[in-house]
Amino acid sequence: MTPYIKDNKDRFLAELFDLLRIPSVSTDATYQPDIKKAAAFIAHQLNEAGADKVEICETAGNPVVYGEKIVDPKLPTVLVYGHYDVQPADPIDLWDTPPFEPTLKDNKIYARGASDDKGQMYMHVKAFESMMKNNTLACNVKFMIEGEEEIGSVNLGQFINERKESLSADVILISDTGMISMDTPSITVGLRGLSYMELELTGPNRDLHSGMYGGAVQNPLNALAEVVAALKDKDGHITIPGFYDKVEIISDEDRAKMAKAPFNLEAYKQALDIEKEFGEKGYSTNERTSIRPTLDVNGMWGGYTGEGAKTVIASKAYAKISMRLVPHQSWEEISELFTKHVESLVPDGIKVKVTAHHGGTPVVIPTNSIEFKAASNAYAEAFDGKEPIPVRSGGSIPIVALFKEELGLDSIMMGFGLDSDAIHSPNEKFGVDNFLKGIETIELFYKHYAAVKK
Repeated sequence: MTPYIKDNKDRFLAELFDLLRIPSVSTDATYQPDIKKAAAFIAHQLNEAGADKVEICETAGNPVVYGEKIVDPKLPTVLVYGHYDVQPADPIDLWDTPPFEPTLKDNKIYARGASDDKGQMYMHVKAFESMMKNNTLACNVKFMIEGEEEIGSVNLGQFINERKESLSADVILISDTGMISMDTPSITVGLRGLSYMELELTGPNRDLHSGMYGGAVQNPLNALAEVVAALKDKDGHITIPGFYDKVEIISDEDRAKMAKAPFNLEAYKQALDIEKEFGEKGYSTNERTSIRPTLDVNGMWGGYTGEGAKTVIASKAYAKISMRLVPHQSWEEISELFTKHVESLVPDGIKVKVTAHHGGTPVVIPTNSIEFKAASNAYAEAFDGKEPIPVRSGGSIPIVALFKEELGLDSIMMGFGLDSDAIHSPNEKFGVDNFLKGIETIELFYKHYAAVKK
């Protein structure tokens, strides 16, 4: 840890706590004032850190915070991407501490957004401050911090298209992923894509008395259960016709390399309190969460769910379903295949409406670039000579493919979260050591990138 980081550790954490207290939930319009408050907070901190130009840029949705420091036009330029929006905290009753009142316990920060992505994004702001204060900033830097990542970055494409000149850079730097452990650093080189769908099944025109009408009309909740159950077989294989047609096939050699990453299946099951893992037959747990596509129900509801009993046949039933995709799969095409298959599964007497909410394209980042080499060197220096392991993540960051398409730039994903951080879940957390080590490693990236870019 550098002297500046050590001396300012408490202030860095206090600022992060202030940011985490802002419930900037992008999926719920009632949090719009907090979205704007979070954007203003980031803009203020970029100004304080030493950025020459900071803007809160309005979009058709949530604002984008842009900032820059041009040291010398001849130097390479790093474009930092992150997001200040967070997932909903529900279910609130499963949190051990208030989700928007950060709590420090066992040297870990518990709060919604602690790891995804406020804590990781803020590492870049503090690394920039540190380099500015110590006059060690070896590259130009630009920041683009958005507020819609958790809803698919729906307005970011237009923003990038309109701001291509100001967003011009040599590399994109992102911390919105994880690493294997603090003892085994890694760099994310692949992300799965995403197709997010919603089903609405309708039976009778109103809720019915289950005694008077039961057995005479189709029940949308029963029908929904049948449809969902039919989407996968007992071996975890997705049944949608054409779903696997374009799935990238990983060679045995590459699968063998992936298998070298440290992984303890028993510890994995113990951490999740499950007796047995489940997934597509013929693949390991790590392969199922990285190189293979998936389909999962994220929520199902309808009818009466309150306390006590209410004997009704619901008029409507709903489900939200996400599909994680791998290279060569198009989320638009998969969404169409999903829709056709669901329509074929719905029984007579039920009407179905299928809505595609948002999607993202899967990506794989080359490991032979000078940008990746700079990141690898930075990790090696920060982690006492340990070379980072390239890994593929099961998550999705839609903007990464968009950056490549619109700006022609690959992204270097320097994540410092851990699998145990419980992102998107109650009791999300981020290690203080991870936060500080991230700041240190990001600083080193600028040093090594400037060196290899000469």
